[in-house]
Amino acid sequence: MKLPFPQAPAPTPEEEEAGRMLFAQGAEFLKGVVAMDGLPPADRIETCFAGRSNVGKSSLINALTGRKGLARASNTPGRTQEINYFTLTDDHYLVDLPGYGFANAPVAVVEKWQKLLKSYLSGRPTLRRAFVLVDHRHGVKPVDDQIMTLLDRSAVPFQVVMTKADKVKAAEREKILDQVRAALQTHPAAFPELVVTSSEKGDGIATLRAIINSLV
Repeated sequence: MKLPFPQAPAPTPEEEEAGRMLFAQGAEFLKGVVAMDGLPPADRIETCFAGRSNVGKSSLINALTGRKGLARASNTPGRTQEINYFTLTDDHYLVDLPGYGFANAPVAVVEKWQKLLKSYLSGRPTLRRAFVLVDHRHGVKPVDDQIMTLLDRSAVPFQVVMTKADKVKAAEREKILDQVRAALQTHPAAFPELVVTSSEKGDGIATLRAIINSLV
């Protein structure tokens, strides 16, 4: 049976408040990691954010945490070359993975990032879920499909988060979501609900907070 991949339902008032309270406790930047031996101890739950360059990862993390400058956004594709760790209470890490699909980066740099990404995804026992960010204007591209396949092979459950929904005309939204749903049907590690967000407007932020809180 094919999964329809509906949009995640809005949280109940109780779920929304629990998610809000989790993030209200404050997130702090811990460290940037360039090699596996630099990872912090695997002593708490982790959720990570993956997405191609300029998909809006930094903006989404800032919107979730309510801190505009926590994750550094860049207009230069491939600028984030580290795995960036943020603490969220004493029980949770938020992890910002290097952007992929960086056409302007040197081949050797790209290979180094890809190797680090594969090592992290396959070797982090406390990783509960990866959130794969997809630009709502463009849908799933081949480079997104590659990261999803890597998550399948690493047995890491992932959930697609659509970004920049406010930039898409209403008439185009469902057509693009259907393209995403079709792409996800070949990925066994895909969680069967989509989250549609706009960091600028705040859409979907409460839903995503509640989902992360449920993993804690």
